[in-house]
Amino acid sequence: MSRTPVLKPGANCWRVEHADRVAFLVDGADYFHAFREAVKQARRSVLIMAWDIDSRVKLVRGQQRDPADDLPETLGNFLNAMVRRRKQLNIYVLDWDFIMLFAPDREWLPLYKREWNGHRRLHFALDDMHPTGACHHQKIVVVDDRVAFVGGLDLTLGRWDTPEHRSDDSIRRELDGEPVPQPYHDVQIMVSGPAATALGDLARERWFRATGRRLEAPWAQGAQDGPDPWPAHVRPEIENVELGISRTEPEYGKQAEVREVEQLLLDSIASARESIYIEAQYFSAHKVGEALRKRLQQEKGPEVVVLLPEYTVGWLSQKTMDVLRERVFRQLMNADRERRLRLYEPCVPGLGDECVNVHSKITIIDDELVRVGSANLNNRSMGLDTECDIAIEANGREDVRHAIATFRNRLLGEHLGMEPARIEKALAREGSLIRAIESLRGPGRSMRPLALQVTADVDALVPDEEIVDPARPFETNELVKEFVPEAEQEPTRRHLYMIGSILAAIVALAAAWHWSPLRELVDVPMLVSAANEFGRHPAASLLVLGVFVAAGLISFPLSVLIIVCVLVFGPWQGFLYALAGALLSAACSYTLGHLLGHRAVRRVAGRKLRELDKRLARRGLLTIIIVRIVPVAPFSVINLVAGTSRIRFRDFMLGSTIGLLPGLIVISVFTDQLTATIRKSDLPTFAILAVVLAILVAGAWRFWQWKEKKRDSVLRTPSD
Repeated sequence: MSRTPVLKPGANCWRVEHADRVAFLVDGADYFHAFREAVKQARRSVLIMAWDIDSRVKLVRGQQRDPADDLPETLGNFLNAMVRRRKQLNIYVLDWDFIMLFAPDREWLPLYKREWNGHRRLHFALDDMHPTGACHHQKIVVVDDRVAFVGGLDLTLGRWDTPEHRSDDSIRRELDGEPVPQPYHDVQIMVSGPAATALGDLARERWFRATGRRLEAPWAQGAQDGPDPWPAHVRPEIENVELGISRTEPEYGKQAEVREVEQLLLDSIASARESIYIEAQYFSAHKVGEALRKRLQQEKGPEVVVLLPEYTVGWLSQKTMDVLRERVFRQLMNADRERRLRLYEPCVPGLGDECVNVHSKITIIDDELVRVGSANLNNRSMGLDTECDIAIEANGREDVRHAIATFRNRLLGEHLGMEPARIEKALAREGSLIRAIESLRGPGRSMRPLALQVTADVDALVPDEEIVDPARPFETNELVKEFVPEAEQEPTRRHLYMIGSILAAIVALAAAWHWSPLRELVDVPMLVSAANEFGRHPAASLLVLGVFVAAGLISFPLSVLIIVCVLVFGPWQGFLYALAGALLSAACSYTLGHLLGHRAVRRVAGRKLRELDKRLARRGLLTIIIVRIVPVAPFSVINLVAGTSRIRFRDFMLGSTIGLLPGLIVISVFTDQLTATIRKSDLPTFAILAVVLAILVAGAWRFWQWKEKKRDSVLRTPSD
């Protein structure tokens, strides 16, 4: 029976383009080597789109190093050497403008490093043209529009590894010279021909959106006349085939939402007849989970085999994304009446507490379709982050079916620790993907069932996926309308004006301290000494916490207490005391509101109670986060109202923690600089204080302008 083609331009893919050659590069050692060899042949243009990139990463190691190759091993030095060697070559690197949460794991201040700005034809830029909370997640490299790479691998630290994933691999070293303890599994696809040119168009469009600068296509400059950049050591696995390029792009400014990757996954799952093989880092996309659940409920539907890491990297991810994936898994297992679902993890002996970091993003449907790309199976990859995937389907061609099956068997052979030929024989013998895997599993290097480890207590602590793993951007205006009572939006503006006035008054006081006799009337060293002495007192911490609780009961301004904490204990310790005190005060006020009930609290809160209570009942956690960030009412009133509402205590405390952090950080930084200005009231310290204030004011003003612009764009008619 003939199959209906899955790829449909304009629906589940951007374009269908011809590829002269296709190769699957499994794990970082293969990709980094192929990337280096391709760039060595570049004549006009190299485009690199990345979620993360690090100039210090080594591209070739061990036996891959050619003694005759005199080019540097590290990425930054290698790219600089290439632009010096090729007088007409331009290299463009676009990296996600990452949030500070990722700073410890990334190259610090890349814009100011010599490796990225040391040559005028090596262009480095950060991409911040995405909604709040989103990221640029595409991993694309295009060389002269003739060869392109797409997949899950970034050119950064910790990605280099071989398919053996040995626990004692001494070559898997990074900056400190110590081996990277966690093996890393990922896949990149390499293509040539018109498909590479199309990916060049995609990358140049992203560069334009991020920088405002248009790039000329290298084929217009004669790059097609140069040497073939396809690496000589890589054998193509498919030749002369059509492939689909699928994207995820969030709605942002004039950019419309694109959800081609999501639709491709849904259409692919619906087309499966015998088997669905998936490798994924995350597994929380609710639409994908629902599509798989429906297939498992069908009689004689396809088998579903999913390979994931035992746990994801990082404590936060393990306590959120791992919980979400197990929620999906439970739904799938409940639907699996015919035992056609298997969840596996790679097992490599000697890893101890570590596991193989399965970072690949692969879907293989029967022997008919393969998808490789950057999109995770989580909600944000379906609609919030920028993604790019490549899909190839056989469409009746036996050579393509054979290549897809060989690629799947190669992956299974890697994870089972055996040659792909054994996988092929087991499949022919068993007639089932699951039975073939089960017949080959054993001790040592193998695949083992993924154990569900999330307890009911831990699951109850994690909020819904719309908070942890959103599928769409948050619109600020709509968010405020949704979670902040309209009657309180005008008081919110007055509150912001009041805060601005207080900051201006503080700076005026600092100026007066510097240029007037005021400083002579107060003994600053004595005050500082007294504050330090109090901070060292054994009972100081308990006293501070008690003051926060008492202040909360009488609605004393929280910002004043935070400032005092930072002045007395310093920026770091004061920040922690202020956070602990604010949360303790919030917990006490919440409990008091719960004990008093609606009627008593209504006298304090008035009409705030009804509006906030509705929102807290519907989306409690997010409402608490918003009202902590946006000052809609006094701190204590919000606590009392929350106590009378139906929001759970753990959601209230988690939302309070998340919502309080931005304000605490800003006040702590500002207060610390104010302290420095008072202690050393010279012109430089005052100038720094003024700069800090200017940044705060400029940030607030920029946010206000953006908010008004977004409001105007909503009101503007389509003809405008």
